Amino acid sequence: MLDALKLFLEGALFKRICSTVIILVIGILAIRVIMKLLNRSLERSRLEKAAHSLITSLTKVALYILLGLIAASTLGIDVSSIVALASVLTLALSLALQNMVSNVIGGFTILSTHPFHSGDYVEIAGQSGTVQEINMSYTMLATPDNKLVSIPNSAVVAAQIVNYTSAESRRVDIPVSAAYSAPTQKVIDALALAGTVDNALLDPAPQAVITGYGDSAISYSLRVWVKSADYWDVYFSVTQRIKTIFDEQGIEMTYPHLNVHLDR
Repeated sequence: MLDALKLFLEGALFKRICSTVIILVIGILAIRVIMKLLNRSLERSRLEKAAHSLITSLTKVALYILLGLIAASTLGIDVSSIVALASVLTLALSLALQNMVSNVIGGFTILSTHPFHSGDYVEIAGQSGTVQEINMSYTMLATPDNKLVSIPNSAVVAAQIVNYTSAESRRVDIPVSAAYSAPTQKVIDALALAGTVDNALLDPAPQAVITGYGDSAISYSLRVWVKSADYWDVYFSVTQRIKTIFDEQGIEMTYPHLNVHLDR
């Protein structure tokens, strides 16, 4: 028995086992250090929090797979067949889960390119709402009437994205019509006055311009700059104030009509 144990301890298999154990211990410690450094780097980066878990999970899985292959090779196991089998299984799985894989890749693209962030008000493929969550499969939007819309990330990446809150300020454009009988400068001054509401920016100041001449009215546009967060409050306040000031100054806000003259 002692001779057999001595032969085992002196044999190549024991040396391989010892080498494998050492490699596993060093590898596990190295992976822990790498993951700590990666987490610190991600915390200092501008990536969304949703991307952190994906990157750390994929990195951890890849490192442990690599460590396992190295350990198997040290034991004398032919890993080429294992790699070939894993490649075939990965290909089959990716074909079966093509849509899911596309969404995951789309989610990673969104989180790395930053077309929007959580809390931004965006329009994606005609659907508008506030970004509630960006996970690895869907982007969740909350509409103004509090509906939750889930858009696949693959569709988000392929769509035109309009981000309304990425900039600090936005311009409110309100179209208005007034009768031909109203002096144009009087209308412009009245509109500029209507634009001076709370939360409206004074630099640049509200501006009113003529945009066209219709069949029964002159078209104007009032442009007011606001902070992005105050857009709708200012929009509704200015819209209401325009009618009030027009009534005070006797400016007629016309509507399409037709005058018919009968000759006898």
